[in-house]
Amino acid sequence: MQLFNVQGMTCGHCVRAVTQAIKNDDPGADVQIELASKQVKVQSSLSPEQIVRLISEEGYQAQPA
Repeated sequence: MQLFNVQGMTCGHCVRAVTQAIKNDDPGADVQIELASKQVKVQSSLSPEQIVRLISEEGYQAQPA
């Protein structure tokens, strides 16, 4: 499980956008998002760099926790 701190997520739309961005590249990924703590947990074959790029492309600042 990879953990990322993501800034800018505030609502359900944000959760869906980040989840879909990751699942588009890895349909089998398990994505768990905690809005209150601004953390995203991802179980995926994607590298941390790939996940950060995908989240960033959606307009959010992400970094490995």
